[in-house]
Amino acid sequence: MSGERVRQTSYVVEVAAPAGVVYALLADTTQWPLFIPPSIHVERLDFDGTHDRFGMWATAGGTVTSWISRRSLDSAARTIDFRQEVPAPPATSMGGRWAVEELGSGRARLTLLHHFTVADDNRADAEWVTRVTDANSAAELARLKETAERWTRLDDLLLTFEDSVRVRGPHELVYEFLYGAADWPVHLPEVLRADVREDRTGVQLLTLDTRGPDGRTHTAESVRVCFPHAGRIVFKETRGSLPLAAHTGEWSLIPDESGLTAVARHSVVLREEDIEGSLGPGVDIAQARDHVRRTLGAASTATLHRARRYAESAVRVLTPGR
Repeated sequence: MSGERVRQTSYVVEVAAPAGVVYALLADTTQWPLFIPPSIHVERLDFDGTHDRFGMWATAGGTVTSWISRRSLDSAARTIDFRQEVPAPPATSMGGRWAVEELGSGRARLTLLHHFTVADDNRADAEWVTRVTDANSAAELARLKETAERWTRLDDLLLTFEDSVRVRGPHELVYEFLYGAADWPVHLPEVLRADVREDRTGVQLLTLDTRGPDGRTHTAESVRVCFPHAGRIVFKETRGSLPLAAHTGEWSLIPDESGLTAVARHSVVLREEDIEGSLGPGVDIAQARDHVRRTLGAASTATLHRARRYAESAVRVLTPGR
């Protein structure tokens, strides 16, 4: 480590929003997948208001990588120091700081600093980490700026909801159906094509072609992180349909003494300027929220009902005469 050169990067953007708003977006890591494009999923491990420890899954250079990070938050100074406990290769160390400065007149300056090392000071590895850090940081700052500058309307643009279905069948079979998205075209008539790539166990890259209520074919791409022992699959769309600026969600199974409840949860951010272009002239935010709620809810509820049928049919086959 002593012979490794510490490299540094710095990125700055001015935001037409109060510093407190910008800092609040940074402070809550659980919302990062909605507000920070490279972030796929955050699994919070420990948080006491000042110290934050979490698992992060994110895209980096066209691949999905993961690590565990620690952060120290100073709300008075509006700074957040971070470091990766076990950095994602080829980095051997990675840390930095977020800093938010009040500029007055409802404006703020957001600065993102990184410092990192690579094994044996390998030049090619250092250049790769720099390129990925540059690309991800630019995307992060752009989306944070866009989100913060809509802070007065953000509650209207954010939507979270869930639907559930009761299942009297094995937890394992319901999870098998949800995990096995490659077979969805066999079970779900609206799914025309499903391609699944799983280069790392439990991390799936899913491409779906579906037929919408309007008869048109829609293509969506997502990253799914699977937790089989917890009965959870979390996902983030990396290519979706307008007017969504971001779309994350989770399939979860909650067992009890009489079966289980299968839950589909969605969180979305609407892109206001795309609402009329994608949904029609005169459609406002409230109507767009209703459209997204009905469309996504209907699709995921249909999937849950098929998962229930899959699990309960297998039980009937295994227990004839009942």
